[in-house]
Amino acid sequence: MTIFYKNDIIEGPNALSEEESKHCALVLRHKKGDEIQVFDGKGNKHVAVLTQIHKKACEFEIIRSETSTKKPFSIHLAIAPTKNMDRMEWLVEKLSETGVDEVTFIQTQNSERKKLRIDRLEKKAISAMKQSGNPFLLKLNDLTPFDQLIDAENNNLKLIAHVDHSYKYIQDILIPKKSTTILIGPEGDFSLNEIEQAKKAGFQATSLGENTLRTETAGFVACCAVNLINKF
Repeated sequence: MTIFYKNDIIEGPNALSEEESKHCALVLRHKKGDEIQVFDGKGNKHVAVLTQIHKKACEFEIIRSETSTKKPFSIHLAIAPTKNMDRMEWLVEKLSETGVDEVTFIQTQNSERKKLRIDRLEKKAISAMKQSGNPFLLKLNDLTPFDQLIDAENNNLKLIAHVDHSYKYIQDILIPKKSTTILIGPEGDFSLNEIEQAKKAGFQATSLGENTLRTETAGFVACCAVNLINKF
């Protein structure tokens, strides 16, 4: 059954967005009376019937609903975006598929990118949510200064990845069922000053292994490590 996204579902008649409606009517060629699934990105999965087909507003009514339970831990990745946006789109897609909760893009001393098309990445997250069947939409936060991010963090297990292999491997630090925030630097890595700042803010420095990973690979590997220790 085809999955569509609408974040503000109400009781009674609803309509898909113009973009979703165009996909429904013109690409998939759905007809009145067809059943579809509609996710709101908050864990609610609805089975609905199409009551009106139009390329600008396909209308539907809910038949039944199911609410998914959130996992007992969260994963927050804070990462310096790469110069090539395709690599960030790939990362957002994979993080959405594997159930990461939140991504914050950070500005660091060695950052390659000063501006970000967050709307473009949000479209990728929605597409990946629908493709994977994950009912929770990945939360994306726009560029945030490094200092602001580390000062705002909560009681999560807080890790900062670094190329120095003398630090403990991430799998030796992670705690099952513990919400975790992971910092990943740019291609030039975090500066030594940023590492010290993070440590003072309660972050533990960690290694992702002996090989030097690209930024997006490091982000994906770190989040997978959290999922694996929780038997994702």
